[in-house]
Amino acid sequence: MKSDHRPNPLARLSFTLSSFFFVVFIYVWFTINEVQFVALKKFGQSAVSNFQYQTSEKSLVENATSSPPDLRVLLGILTLPDQYQRRDFLRLIYGTQSTTLGAQVDVKFVLCNLTKEEQRVIVALEIMKYNDIIILNCKENMDKGKTYTYFSSLPEIFDDPLGPNPPYHYVMKGDDDTYFRLNNLVESLRPLPREDLYYGYVSPCPSMDPFKGYMSGMGYLISWDIVEWIRTSEIPRNHTEGPEDKVFGDWIREGDRAKNRYNAKWSMYDYPTPATQCTHEFWPDTIAVHKLKSKEKWIKTLQYFNVTNDLPPSKLYHIP
Repeated sequence: MKSDHRPNPLARLSFTLSSFFFVVFIYVWFTINEVQFVALKKFGQSAVSNFQYQTSEKSLVENATSSPPDLRVLLGILTLPDQYQRRDFLRLIYGTQSTTLGAQVDVKFVLCNLTKEEQRVIVALEIMKYNDIIILNCKENMDKGKTYTYFSSLPEIFDDPLGPNPPYHYVMKGDDDTYFRLNNLVESLRPLPREDLYYGYVSPCPSMDPFKGYMSGMGYLISWDIVEWIRTSEIPRNHTEGPEDKVFGDWIREGDRAKNRYNAKWSMYDYPTPATQCTHEFWPDTIAVHKLKSKEKWIKTLQYFNVTNDLPPSKLYHIP
């Protein structure tokens, strides 16, 4: 008896249906996953974009809400272009001082026009390195208008619509033989008015009345509104020659300025020796010491105030 090898129609139909449904399943599976992938991709892009937007928005908000220091002081040290070594020394002095939180003291060296090729090269390098030099449009002098040019130029120099207003609450003129202790200066200014202020060491030396005489050229400070007045007033413009600190006092008196005055004596004084009516012994509340005409006087002053106390220990050096 022969066996029948013909395919079973039901089995063929079952195989065909199984294959069809398998193909349909595969197609549906890939379609679903592709949709999910696109959705996940869009979600990821959206999340990244949202994160970037939030980060950018946060940065903008932080920039918008961040405020400049609540006490801003410009200390302009009037010096000469050729005094390269002195400027470097003073950078050590002031660069190692840190001001208290919320205060900013910018120390700038103030020169008149450069006149030598050497100056043009070296001073330009200083500016590139430190950005702490102001060059005024004037001829170097002590008592023939440099102080006027300094103060009267500042409103234009620091005119920045995007910056704080005023750019500085106070502006100080200092000598390059004066040692300023910046933290003590800042703390003395905190309780004082920020308008119509004239601050310094009253001269002549025996005087303690800030409404008589004038503030010594070792270092005197005014509020920004007086800086702006100097720029526009005819009184200082027409009287620029003579001992610069006394001339400045004349401007204040003739212009009826500085209803607020502060005598910083004896936190400001001349170096203790030789003793005069203007000198004082070193003491902790010192703001400024004047007439440091030699390296020895600078060193004794810095030693008294322990300026190297914060030097960290290291195997790299041994300083007894």
